[in-house]
Amino acid sequence: MNRLSYQLYEMAHLSFAPARFVSDATRLAFKNPLNPLAHTYLGRNIAASAELFERLTRRYGKPAFGLDTTVIEGKTVPVREEIVWERPYCGLIHFERQGNIPKAARTRLLIVAPMSGHYATLLRGTVEAFLPDFDVYITDWADGRMVPLSAGRFDLDDYIDYVTAIFKHLHEADPHTPVHVLAVCQPAVPVVVSVALLEAAGKPYYPDSMILMGGPIDTRRSPTAVNTLAEQRGTDWFRRNCIHTVPFPYPGFGREVYPGFLQLTGFMAMNFDRHFNAHVEMFRNLVKGDGDTYEKQEEFYDEYMAVMDLDAAYYLQTVETVFVRHDLPKGEMKHRGQLVDLKAIKRVALMTVEGENDDISGVGQTQATHALCPNIPEDRKLHHLQEHVGHYGVFNGSRFRRDIAPRIKTFTRAMERWNKSS
Repeated sequence: MNRLSYQLYEMAHLSFAPARFVSDATRLAFKNPLNPLAHTYLGRNIAASAELFERLTRRYGKPAFGLDTTVIEGKTVPVREEIVWERPYCGLIHFERQGNIPKAARTRLLIVAPMSGHYATLLRGTVEAFLPDFDVYITDWADGRMVPLSAGRFDLDDYIDYVTAIFKHLHEADPHTPVHVLAVCQPAVPVVVSVALLEAAGKPYYPDSMILMGGPIDTRRSPTAVNTLAEQRGTDWFRRNCIHTVPFPYPGFGREVYPGFLQLTGFMAMNFDRHFNAHVEMFRNLVKGDGDTYEKQEEFYDEYMAVMDLDAAYYLQTVETVFVRHDLPKGEMKHRGQLVDLKAIKRVALMTVEGENDDISGVGQTQATHALCPNIPEDRKLHHLQEHVGHYGVFNGSRFRRDIAPRIKTFTRAMERWNKSS
């Protein structure tokens, strides 16, 4: 049945095309200032209803970062996006700042975006906050339905290999400029594993520090609804109910994936009341003509509703390893048959960040990394618990910009001084 479900979803989406066309035409007609009804309460209601119908039935494409400039030491500096490393499932985007960049702002920051349904652009605010002070790179993971079956499958071991290959690429491109890695949510596990493997093997291209933010290192601590569901249902349930086959004519035709439309359903269901009320508020703002507030809400949902498919092998291995068996905190995690020992990490500094109200990665799950890495010197460790923020607020929003980002900058600079003096 799962082989047909994706195809049925596509057919249902296409069946709404005529309704979307009529809705769009209605919206344009009732927003036209030449139409007398456009200036009435009834006309504004009809236009708002048509617009929300179109939004709720639309397929949202991959958003753009759109970060064309930044401000360094009071000067506006152009920014250019460039893919500097690429594999079938990931491209590494470099936000190259043009002109004469001060030496203090040349330190490299690798942001490893989560491969958990949303595109890397969900971290637009994270990138924007660090551009004035760092040479920023970010992983841009591919949509599973767009990767041809000939590229092979992609699992958690491959993810770890990709992170390791990116570390190597950055080191070989410039071995003398520091590199710090920031992992948001899910990639906390593959990042810390990659670092442990590099230090254990004596490779020279590990980062100077790793910042893990809201990551599921040990989901036995403060388990959330997401953690409990995974542990109770088990991997087989997810395989039976969440895995579908990409239909024709997508490039990934025949690939088994966890589809984006199912993920979005889950995201919305977790906080249904909040999303329902948000769309009611959007409707009211459209009716009363509050364009500024509506545009902010629209921008958020344009990003939130854009989702991608995940390769089934990666999704199921992550569920089994991280959420069901808890291999990493138990000291039982393996990478391609090799046991991962976090005690091997001695040189890479560690900072963890958690949100007080995080309902995805509970308080203590990321902090657990400190106990698992006992050979990192205490003066090279830092934990920060941000009050009054949920999962999203850990890496975006006003408190992130005001409290978290400055602490990360201070920590990385301190670790660079420590490295120079040691």
